[in-house]
Amino acid sequence: MTCKSPRNVLVTGGGGFLGKAVVKRLIKRGDAVTSFCRQSYPELESMGVIQVQGDICDPEAVTNACSGMDIVFHVAAKPGVWGNYSDYFNTNVAGTENVIQAGRKHHVPILVHTSSPSVIFDGTDMEGVNESVPYPEKHHTHYTKTKAMAEKKVVAASSESLKTIILRPHLIWGPEDNHLVPRIIARAKKLVKVGNRDNLVDTIYIDNAADAHILAADNLEANPGLSGNIYFISQDEPIPVWEMINRILNAAGLDPITRSLPHRLMWCIGAMLEFIYMVCGIKSEPKMTRFVANELATAHWFDISAAKRDLGYRPKVSIEEGMSRLEEWLRKKNTL
Repeated sequence: MTCKSPRNVLVTGGGGFLGKAVVKRLIKRGDAVTSFCRQSYPELESMGVIQVQGDICDPEAVTNACSGMDIVFHVAAKPGVWGNYSDYFNTNVAGTENVIQAGRKHHVPILVHTSSPSVIFDGTDMEGVNESVPYPEKHHTHYTKTKAMAEKKVVAASSESLKTIILRPHLIWGPEDNHLVPRIIARAKKLVKVGNRDNLVDTIYIDNAADAHILAADNLEANPGLSGNIYFISQDEPIPVWEMINRILNAAGLDPITRSLPHRLMWCIGAMLEFIYMVCGIKSEPKMTRFVANELATAHWFDISAAKRDLGYRPKVSIEEGMSRLEEWLRKKNTL
């Protein structure tokens, strides 16, 4: 199922890892694509993408960018587990509100919003759960709290004139990754296993995540009854978290992580570092936090049967194939 191209499509955060992958697919099928980012990207320019520079927190800039659009992919967000609440709120909540209001003003029919499964994470194992799991009573990071708030606004905005859909990709990775993969590689020598369990987690290869976004827009256009829905998307191939980390390290030609420390100890270290960083006003992210300790020591994989049923989503690139592509990209990058 495909939309009738060409469409006028806006991608917020089009210069980022996921945003650029979505842009590439839209360009390939003939859509007229505009990227809304704070800066300009030469690669997007070479693809013929119209680039609008602006801040997602600026209502006027967002409104102008949404003018004349048939579809908006709202990918831009402030990620991470550390920082000022106001920064997360302004980008993730107020920024999403700006996109919604701009969509209403310019009668944009379709809004695809990128979220995260972490919005429902309560610090315990989540195994094979589906979209019916409620938000926790308390969020442990500003990111998860504000992304949950944004989700609620996108669901509430669903209407006949503005059809909305939300995707929750988990741990996106692959070539050109500027977050997860480089973070693991940079900390390789200092990484230790948190706990001693082979807890399974979901991940998603970048191409599969981008494909899911296109499918979401296409199917939402064809079936307005999907509006307001939320979908987990993943490799549908849960893997022990430390095996995944070691496979990324292997792709980079680095040694695997073998040392381990108890989960409770790492949680206490995270709590201590958070306290020190807050008291001292240190802006950089602590090497460990309570949230990260819980994430690394628990299982979190999800039932994606709804995405399969409603969106026709199937991961086309396996973990094995994705790792091969990642290894090739890292090798080329290191020879430049």
